[in-house]
Amino acid sequence: MDKLVLFNNTTKKTLVNKRPGESKFGDNIHLLPAISNIYEQLVNLDVKYVILGIPEDVGVFGNYGKQGTSRAWDATLKVLLNIQSNHTNHADKVLILGYLNFEKELKKLSELQQNSKKDIMKARKLVSSIDKHVAYTVEQIVLAGKTPIVIGGGHNNAYGNIKGTALALKKPINVINFDAHTDYRSQEGRHSGNGFSYANADGFLKNYFIFGLHENYTSKEIFKTLNNTETIAYNTFEAISVRKELKFKTEMERGLNHISDSSFGIEIDCDAIQNTPSSAMTPSGFSVNKARRFVHFFGNQKKAAYLHICEAAPTPETENQVGKLITYLITDFIKANL
Repeated sequence: MDKLVLFNNTTKKTLVNKRPGESKFGDNIHLLPAISNIYEQLVNLDVKYVILGIPEDVGVFGNYGKQGTSRAWDATLKVLLNIQSNHTNHADKVLILGYLNFEKELKKLSELQQNSKKDIMKARKLVSSIDKHVAYTVEQIVLAGKTPIVIGGGHNNAYGNIKGTALALKKPINVINFDAHTDYRSQEGRHSGNGFSYANADGFLKNYFIFGLHENYTSKEIFKTLNNTETIAYNTFEAISVRKELKFKTEMERGLNHISDSSFGIEIDCDAIQNTPSSAMTPSGFSVNKARRFVHFFGNQKKAAYLHICEAAPTPETENQVGKLITYLITDFIKANL
């Protein structure tokens, strides 16, 4: 747990904006008082959700993507803590754990060049190290009987979420991924484009459903792999939203049928949401409201084991909007199951 930085009252006070007659979400959340014995502390707390930040973009770099995902955690906190605390938001059932500090890895990354194959491999080795810390922290949360809500970083962190949850539950888990990409690339060294293929190869991922795949950005080989793998199912954005061959609600039900035989993770890649600042921002994608419907639908299922929102890459000009988007998704998930 040497990478974990606990969220504390001092930081909270600098972020919560007080207004007379109002109670903010940040006023009513739980915090841990000490860094030691995380599992024991969580077990004894009357909370259901544990929010964890992963401010890194090493995996995105390693996949030749646009950096900036390291900024999503701070952008989210600024908004989340300042929404209203009322009977719909259940802030008293939420603990903000803190974030995993990968400053050393990011410093090493700043010295690498994305056009160098040797540097790309160095970045991918760093991702393997990040995996261990993410998996361990998620495992402790799930072992304690809580539901992780993981915010920020690249989609490489899906691997740690899946591994940590599977280890805690002592069985492989299923995943539904709201994403324009499969992130099922070859095992060529860890990066943001192969978290699910590695999780499957290592025995932590069982059934996998990709929701809203973009046809223009999925290779012939990837389609071949998907179509020849019984444990994988998918639909495409074009089939749902362009050609109207499939219906959004019906496809959510089909996705649920594919993963509902076991505990499952919910992965939300902001690349799939139209005009959202992200590592692979798209002008054509699902609306924010469709993403919210998706999170509510799957969050409402008893076997939902975690929520991961990733790949958002806010700038100083867009951080408030990104923070609002992620906050909506967090609270939709919480409201769905309380």
